This record gives sequence, structure tokens and C-alpha cells, in this order.
Amino acid sequence: MLGLASVGRLSIVFFDIVGSLSKFFVQSVLSCLAPPFFARQFGRQLWRIGYNSLPVVGLTALFTGSALALQIYIGGSRFNAEGIVANIVALGITRELGPVLAGLMVAGRVGAAIAAEIGTMRVTEQIDALVTLSTSPFKYLVAPRILAATICLPLLVGIADIIGIFGGYLVGTRSLGFNSAVYLKNTMDFIQVDDVRSGLIKAAVFGFIIALMGCYHGYHSAGGAQGVGRATTNAVVSASMLILASNYFLTSLFFGT
Repeated sequence: MLGLASVGRLSIVFFDIVGSLSKFFVQSVLSCLAPPFFARQFGRQLWRIGYNSLPVVGLTALFTGSALALQIYIGGSRFNAEGIVANIVALGITRELGPVLAGLMVAGRVGAAIAAEIGTMRVTEQIDALVTLSTSPFKYLVAPRILAATICLPLLVGIADIIGIFGGYLVGTRSLGFNSAVYLKNTMDFIQVDDVRSGLIKAAVFGFIIALMGCYHGYHSAGGAQGVGRATTNAVVSASMLILASNYFLTSLFFGT
């Protein structure tokens, strides 16, 4: 009986979370599609989410592309297939590593910041003050962040793709002895538009997930500073898990047989 009771309680909690998140998702999407729009808030979030994330995303992509080139060269040398380095670096960065790593880094940086900011506004009753002033919290707080993240992530991933491939190029030509012209030709001949497009679509989905999780956990935080801390942690963990899960399903959708 105790086991069944525990299962029942867990089921109630699970469906309560699913229902709350689904309701928040619908309200967020509707707030993004209908006026009024707060252009100043949107512009501020574009700067904070997009421009301020460039250094961490760029460095992550550079070192990932460099390490990937080394690993592929070591593995390929066992089968006398060192020439595949340029091809696999370009494919791995554009399809998977670029969007996923950029998404995870932005989730850690931006998702936590969104949850902390909105969570602090919740526990200090600033959100209640917005409602008192007849301003929708979803219009003023949630919609600008979701729109900005959904737009910025593909741009960040596009830059990360270029930097990651450049990192592989540096290692391939400076450390592994590849001819510069041949390396670039192999990269350009192998990469296809669908590879880049799929990564950018993934990035848009990841950006939406990051902002949604940050806003959701911040909006529902309670319990003072400890509640804000829990909301920040939950936002990063849930966004990271959803990024990895959605990456699998999107990859199956784009490239599954």
C-alpha cells in the first residue's frame, strides 16, 4: 500500500508539473504572437543573450573544433584515413557539436540569468506590481526573452560553426601537416546546405527551450533567496536535459532513415 501511495503521489506531482508547464508554454507562445510588443525590452535581451554570449560560444567552438580534428586524425590514422579530418570536422560541427554545445553554454549562462532575474522579481513582488499596473508579465518579461533567445541562438551557432571549422583548420594545417588549400577544398566539397540548415533549426529550438525554462522556473519561484537558487538550478538542468533530448528527436527527423 505504501508503494502504491508513493507512486500515486509521484504521478500527481508529475502531471501537475506537466500541466503547469503546458499552460505556461501556451501563454508564452500567445504573448509572442499578439501585441503589444515591448521593443526596448526585446532589444535589451538581444544584446544580453546574443552579443554577450559571443565570447563563451566562440571559445567553446574553437577548442571543440581543434580537439575534434586531433581525435579524428588519431582515429583515422589507424585505418590510413587521415584525409577525412576536414570532412568529419565540418559535419560534426555543423550538425551536432555546434548547436548542442552552444545551446548548453547559453543555457548555463543565459538560462540561469533569466531564472534568477525573474525569480527575484517574483519573490520581491515586482511581478505583482506589474499586474497592478495593468502590464502583463508575459508580455513584458517572458515574450521579449523567448523571442530574443530564439533569434539569437541560430546567429550564435552560425558563428560557432565558422569558428569551430576554423579551429579544425588551424590544427590540421599547423599541427597535422595538411595542405591549406586541400583542407579548405575538402571542407567546401563535403559540407552541404542541409547540414548547416539542420543545425540552425536546432539552434532556434534550443533557444526557445532555454528561455522558456528560465522564465518558467523564475516565474514560479518561491521562498526567498533559497527559492531563487532552486529556480536557477532547475532552469539550467531542465534546459540542458531538454536540449539533449530534443537534439536526438530533431536528428532523427532530419536524418533518420
